[in-house]
Amino acid sequence: MTQNMWRLPAAAFSVVLLTSAYSRTSSISTMSQCATAFLNSLDSGQKSKVKFAFDSEERLFWHFIPTDMIPERYKRPRNGLTLGEMTAEQRHLAMTLLTAGLSQSGNIKAQTIMSLEQILKILEKDTPAGRRNPERYHFSVFGEPSESGTWGYRIEGHHISLHFTVDKGRLAGSPSFFGANPHEVRQGARAGLRILAREEDLARDLVRALDESQRKTAIVAAEAYPDILTEASRKAALKGQPDGLSAARMNARQRALLHDLLAEYAGNMAEPIASARLDKVKKAGTNIRFAWAGGIEKGQPHYYRVAGPTFLIEYDNTQNGANHSHTVWREYDGDFGLDLLGEHIRSSHR
Repeated sequence: MTQNMWRLPAAAFSVVLLTSAYSRTSSISTMSQCATAFLNSLDSGQKSKVKFAFDSEERLFWHFIPTDMIPERYKRPRNGLTLGEMTAEQRHLAMTLLTAGLSQSGNIKAQTIMSLEQILKILEKDTPAGRRNPERYHFSVFGEPSESGTWGYRIEGHHISLHFTVDKGRLAGSPSFFGANPHEVRQGARAGLRILAREEDLARDLVRALDESQRKTAIVAAEAYPDILTEASRKAALKGQPDGLSAARMNARQRALLHDLLAEYAGNMAEPIASARLDKVKKAGTNIRFAWAGGIEKGQPHYYRVAGPTFLIEYDNTQNGANHSHTVWREYDGDFGLDLLGEHIRSSHR
């Protein structure tokens, strides 16, 4: 790996690594306290909607489509307790649980994405009891929250799907999905809002910074894919897709742009998760590939992905006249904390 491949200085990585042990414990402690307070606020009926065994199949189910589409597509409901089924106090405690897993910027993105349901309700002339509802986000807890045990939680609804797993003092936070519809608000008091602007702009800056030869490799399809390719699969995998352009073929400026994009996805999460993501980036070195599909001008339908040995980012903005975006961070072996759990099982057997 080239020493100065990434813009983030070695000293900054050192700070991240030196503080990671404290941060992991601190974040897990905060998560545990928030989850316990939330659960303690619920009555028995509410708790029956929230609580699941850690090893249940439910923990591995996820999707980012509206709640009313889940039964039609999967012949099952989206489980969990919604914000609309909570008291004001319970909603506050639920939102602290959301905040515990995200950075400040990630929390702003998540809550703004939820609020876009109100804009869709107006644009679509939805009924008061219709599908667009910022309180239709579901909270679920798997296992018993603690600082030293094994448990997890999920927060999910239209364009939000966040999964956190704690195992023996270690923390995982994927898959993590953020979407926006509209991607850019074009009318009303919030006109001009693009909550996922950096995810779009940083990638476009990178593809436009490539020379003609590099673009021929990076642009893998003239037409953008209609959605992220992994969709809501339980295990992230690309099947027969072109690799795109290797970071090894990029110059220093292009690699810096790539790092800025990766850092944006890492930076959505609480510090220990962000630190772990940046560590995966550092270990990957130049073994990271960038692929783009569709037009490179703003407003044209487009898709991109960034793939390393252990992680995958996907983004698309093709629906609703290229004003409806999806973003996701996946880990090939680490989604739902499965890599942590595998290490725990192997260690226990030894």
